[in-house]
Amino acid sequence: MKVLLVTMYFPPAGGGGVQRPLKFATHLPSLGIETHVLAPDDPKWIHRDDELQAPTLAWVHRARYLGPKGRKPAEELHGTQGLERIGVQARLAGRRLLVPDENVSWNLTAIPTAIRIVRREGIDVVLTTSPPSSVHLVGAAVKRATGIPWVADLRDSIVAHPHRHAERLLVRAKEQGEHAVAKLVARNASAIVTVSDAITEELRKRNPRGPVETIANGSDFDDFIGLEHRPSDRFRITHAGSFFGKRDPRPFLTALAQTGLGDIVARFLGDFRSTDREWAEAQSLGDRLELIPYAPRRRSLELQRDSEALLLLIPDAGGRGRGVLSGKVFEYLAAERPILAVVPPDGAAAELIQAADAGVVVAPDDLDGIASALRDLHTQWRNGALADTSLSEEWRTKVSRRTRVEELARLLERLA
Repeated sequence: MKVLLVTMYFPPAGGGGVQRPLKFATHLPSLGIETHVLAPDDPKWIHRDDELQAPTLAWVHRARYLGPKGRKPAEELHGTQGLERIGVQARLAGRRLLVPDENVSWNLTAIPTAIRIVRREGIDVVLTTSPPSSVHLVGAAVKRATGIPWVADLRDSIVAHPHRHAERLLVRAKEQGEHAVAKLVARNASAIVTVSDAITEELRKRNPRGPVETIANGSDFDDFIGLEHRPSDRFRITHAGSFFGKRDPRPFLTALAQTGLGDIVARFLGDFRSTDREWAEAQSLGDRLELIPYAPRRRSLELQRDSEALLLLIPDAGGRGRGVLSGKVFEYLAAERPILAVVPPDGAAAELIQAADAGVVVAPDDLDGIASALRDLHTQWRNGALADTSLSEEWRTKVSRRTRVEELARLLERLA
């Protein structure tokens, strides 16, 4: 059978959002499925990773990207005032008016390109993966034009994203466009795949016409082969990932200051907001805080493995954070270092980490609990008792990326 995977994020674009579609395109061909990928020629994304290689067994097609470039609105507005601030806001207004998201104009080239590929290559199933949610418009158009099944893959909730400022009027208004996409997916997709049970239940409440299945992200253990953990005279706890929206490093950094331990260094790899950096400088953390700019994925994996512990931050966000089970959780599991999970204790990430015995869970607003957990990890390290969190073979098979892609392959074969 033949599948067309439509994704906004694909090498040479960088960042966490690339990995799921990239691994789909890597493993599906080895399972006997001819895989074609449609991605932008240049998504103008804020991160680029030239070290990432496109899979050699998949056919990669490109459609010209016509949308605005990726931006960091909070950074562009930081430190501005008066007329300068008004000018920046005006430049940002256009992208904010695009519904359901700023990438929607890619459909002008992606839809006709996808239809041509389906007809020319004899594609059996089209698979669209979001974010951005506007990519699902391609799947709906292809199904309408060609009649082949369409599978919608949701890496985030369409209507209840945990990192959005849902309390803002403009954000709530723009989410109405996301509700329209969710309705389109529910009514037209032949099947829906999500990364967590919470998103699955969200879609099932919309009475979808096809099945909705959870196929979580997976752990790429092979990606850590050859990466070593070297003993250090400092306790290094590393957070990999950028900060935006509701993501907040301040509770953890406040707890770090409370510990009074001078040989802990918190390493944050990725985009760190200027406002958070200025706040951190006022806390007199000194060399206990290390900010590392965005780096290629290989460097990120090296830093994760060469850490005493890993830091996972998921906000509660009015309950929206409970269903988050991002690819970062599985990447941390593959790194096999103890995880300090500052996440909703009754959420999906907490459940997985506790079941795998891979770390300790603390609520995002429990500063004393975070400080206590840090001290405990630090004590174990000082006593030489902080070991790798190696998973059993059963667990490695259960959470491996290949296992998850096999689940997807079985779904695709049922539809073709």
